[in-house]
Amino acid sequence: MQFTKMHGTGNDFVMVDARALDADWETLARAICDRHFGVGSDGLIVALPAPEADLRMRMFNPDGSEAEMCGNGIRCLAKYAVERGIATPTDGAIAVDTLAGRLRCQVFGANGTVERVRVSMGRPRLAPDEIPVLAESSGPLLDLPVRVEGGDFRVTCVSMGNPHAVHFTDEPVGAIDLEHVGPRVEHHPAFPRRVNFEVANVLGRDRLRMRVWERGAGLTLACGTGACATAVAARLRGLVDDVVDVELPGGTVRIEWDGAGEVYLSGPAETVFEGRWLR
Repeated sequence: MQFTKMHGTGNDFVMVDARALDADWETLARAICDRHFGVGSDGLIVALPAPEADLRMRMFNPDGSEAEMCGNGIRCLAKYAVERGIATPTDGAIAVDTLAGRLRCQVFGANGTVERVRVSMGRPRLAPDEIPVLAESSGPLLDLPVRVEGGDFRVTCVSMGNPHAVHFTDEPVGAIDLEHVGPRVEHHPAFPRRVNFEVANVLGRDRLRMRVWERGAGLTLACGTGACATAVAARLRGLVDDVVDVELPGGTVRIEWDGAGEVYLSGPAETVFEGRWLR
């Protein structure tokens, strides 16, 4: 099976053209994402045909669980599909079906090479039952208390097709022991489908710094939906304006949200290498 290793701001993926393939993707993800015995990545992304879109994306975490969406992953998929002729842009964009809905990916580049992708990520979901989070409120949840071993957090809850809990702090995000508290927040009983946990510093009206513990993946260098959720949470709290650059350990992405409509995520996508999986 041929594969391509890619990354978006350090969030890395194994990409597979599965239009003519079938496999036990959950088992394959656990094997191929392993950083010691496999290729090593934050997820397996499978490109599939779609009846009414240019293609369909399935994304599997290293633990084999399937994610509804992945912002950095869909940027990589857009580059992968366009450069290999799997999808042809119409008016500079392709449509991708995901478990979070159909998303539009604008591609930018020259001579058949995609250098940057801007994704329409859809409207954020703020009602507790849509995230989901167990809370006696109609939402938005801006200050939900979450107590775990190692820390007490006040989180803002947002779904970008997948669930996020965002904690704003004056403490440098690098000083928070995410490796310890991250899995405990992920599995907190308030989140029936687990949750992605972000910690963030506000650097200005147009800039945030963020680290993330991803549901099913653990510590990663970046998370596109997490960056979107963090920018939305900051905007809801009146901390930032409509356009925000989010600094992540693996690089910077730009988030646009006017407080009412769709969220837009822009950033690079890079090919690392290609190979063949023999197992």
